Amino acid sequence: MRRLVLMRHSKAERHSAGGSDFDRALTERGRSDAALMGRVLAKAGVSPDRVLVSSAVRTQQTWAAMADSLPEAKAISLRALYHAEPDVILGLVETEDDADTLMIVAHNPGIHALALRLLKAASEPASVMARFERGFPTSTAAVFAIDEAGRANYDGLFLAADHGGGGGE
Repeated sequence: MRRLVLMRHSKAERHSAGGSDFDRALTERGRSDAALMGRVLAKAGVSPDRVLVSSAVRTQQTWAAMADSLPEAKAISLRALYHAEPDVILGLVETEDDADTLMIVAHNPGIHALALRLLKAASEPASVMARFERGFPTSTAAVFAIDEAGRANYDGLFLAADHGGGGGE
């Protein structure tokens, strides 16, 4: 793998009609921000060839809104990504070593915690760490370049709010 993209789903409704967290859908702003982030990543040359997506409704909808901008990607839906801990996400990443650019579309706090772990392991500067420690809002993507030894190095942070989107909490 040459690149890893950690993406938090877009803004979702607070409660689903049925009351299940798993079934929470994106808001209108969430759909708009997800489509925006697909365009932003494509324009930046961050085009995954494989995407692992939590099977929760909001993550599936996030990827669906992004997919037109990233047409080369093959998406795989995984229940294991639903509110997954960083170790679970990392384990799934390690099984996808034949992907050139792998994107994970999942949830906080796991996706944010994994991004922080990778940054700390790479001894990234305090300025980069501070930006991540402020939070990982909805519609955010962290990009890591993977070196020959398999180490992740910070390669970019993309927030919808930085590109005219609503951003999120």
